[in-house]
Amino acid sequence: MQIWWLDPFHGGSHAAVASGYAAHSAHRVTLITLSQAGGWRWRMRGGAVTLARQVAERHDTPDLIVTTDMLDVAAFRALTQRQLGQVPLAVYFHENQLTYPLPPGRKRDYTFAWINFTSALVADAVIFNSAFHRRDFLAALPAMLQRYHDYHELQTVEQIAAKAQVLPPGLDLPPLPPRPPRNSAAPPVILWNARWEYDKQPQVVMAALEYLAAQGINFRLIVTGEHIDPTMPDLVAARERWQAQTIHWGYAASRAAYLQLLQQADIVVSAAIQEYFGIAIVEAMACGCIPLLPARLNYPDLIPPAWQGDCLYATDDDLPAALARLIAKLPELRQRDWPALAAPYRWETLAPRYDAVLGEIGAGKGLR
Repeated sequence: MQIWWLDPFHGGSHAAVASGYAAHSAHRVTLITLSQAGGWRWRMRGGAVTLARQVAERHDTPDLIVTTDMLDVAAFRALTQRQLGQVPLAVYFHENQLTYPLPPGRKRDYTFAWINFTSALVADAVIFNSAFHRRDFLAALPAMLQRYHDYHELQTVEQIAAKAQVLPPGLDLPPLPPRPPRNSAAPPVILWNARWEYDKQPQVVMAALEYLAAQGINFRLIVTGEHIDPTMPDLVAARERWQAQTIHWGYAASRAAYLQLLQQADIVVSAAIQEYFGIAIVEAMACGCIPLLPARLNYPDLIPPAWQGDCLYATDDDLPAALARLIAKLPELRQRDWPALAAPYRWETLAPRYDAVLGEIGAGKGLR
């Protein structure tokens, strides 16, 4: 089957999923992409026009089109109706603009949430990256539709739900060497591999480190996430505060360097208020890290119920004590097979599942 994967915001996890699937699929997957340079708002507004022009210049026709939540599918369908009107189209939701948490003081622009809604309504199939994300989006739709004074069209929520499926993002990981034995007397290495942004709550993680220091608990630190603005005062202050404990601070120079850093760490910590799947956490577990995560978002679905008491904490205020308890249990927790939790998400395992689901959609069998 010939698949066109349209990616109007090709970077980060969006690019990783598109490129990873193309590399591992048994189908013929062609990536048609736009860079992130224009910003996500402009891609959601204008990407459909540019991608419609680009596909109009092609001389072939796919069996299936897959695109992402960053495309205005309704506009794209209208612009390509003559050429591609009979080709099934699936939209993959990495995130959505209806439930994505906003920074303090910012009001939600429902223009973009509405684009997500109409895209899901127009698409032949809707794919979410987690069951949590599917529930979250569908549960929020009625309130948005009822913001308007009439014609709420609430039946559309069930129409979207009926064609909604879940395919988690794949991990493109090389075979990893065994982790060297840990010196039980050495300070634990704490990893934070999220973006330094409000939705990942770096201040909550830094407060937990202050608690460890006040309790006299030694630790080493690896901070390797994207820093949009490396001059942010709180980031600069944190880097200076933990300089003596820091093994590495900053975006890794390469994928291989990033994985090597993950293999040096013992514990990966999150305090995120936005995480529709959790790729960075699963990557860390693949490298043997023990996760400590808030009991919200998609995180509970990543951890077996029997292990959640050690790995999940209830509120942000609970993180410091939970981290101290986890460190105290580190010798015991190291005996668990953390990479096994990540194994189902490797592309070698997931690609056949994608092939089967997308094959059915392309053949019209997955359409409702």
